[in-house]
Amino acid sequence: MKSGARIAVVTGGASGIGAACCRELAKRGWTVVVADIDEAAAARIAKEVGGAAYGVDVGDEASVESLARRVDAEVGPATALVNSAGVIQVPLPPEELPLKAWDDVIRVDQRGTYLASVAFGARMARQARGSIVNIASIAGMRSMPLHAYTPAKAAVIAMTECLAAEWGRSGVRVNAVSPGYTRTPALQAAIDRGQRDVTALRENSALGRLVEPEEIASAVAFLVSEESAAITGINLPVDAGWLAATSWHTYGGLRPARG
Repeated sequence: MKSGARIAVVTGGASGIGAACCRELAKRGWTVVVADIDEAAAARIAKEVGGAAYGVDVGDEASVESLARRVDAEVGPATALVNSAGVIQVPLPPEELPLKAWDDVIRVDQRGTYLASVAFGARMARQARGSIVNIASIAGMRSMPLHAYTPAKAAVIAMTECLAAEWGRSGVRVNAVSPGYTRTPALQAAIDRGQRDVTALRENSALGRLVEPEEIASAVAFLVSEESAAITGINLPVDAGWLAATSWHTYGGLRPARG
């Protein structure tokens, strides 16, 4: 790999928002490393974007450190990291939520984001150059009946601020993007099965629609680019105005379109 090449590692890059990030970064000239627990799926995305594929379990410290070493040796020093690996949970009352399910969410969404950030961020700090974007969620900014996922994503937002201050003087920027309800293949499948009410999801946003994965990817690409060189420690919601709109339902809902 050429010296000075722009190399982006995307965890959870084999599907959903992560795959959209891989495509967008490749389109903008980045060399993309697709890292995912499903190595075969990662290889398919890597072939599509002309990048490299690696298997990784982000919740396992040895697996993440091995990934960082291999990327360094086989592709080159990463200058961007997108932490998109994550798992979701069903909205159960806490007394009905199995502790194993709680542990799984915390292990991947919180611990996994931290482990990857440390493995790649420490290397970026030594080379005095780099940008990390953590995929958080609007769930981490509001109360929801997701008693593992919501606290884990809130921790990702807090972690983003801590690491931004930790590595800022070393030339490493750390930001978060908090997606709203995004039309990933998983969400679309749930809608198609009748498990999610797409009308309710749309009506709870100011723009009256879902977010598309490519819109999350565009925000991520901006935050890892030099266009955002003075931005660090922020959490950027990309939610079609869900955060702004939900409280309006106390007053009967949003006003209809004027046109």
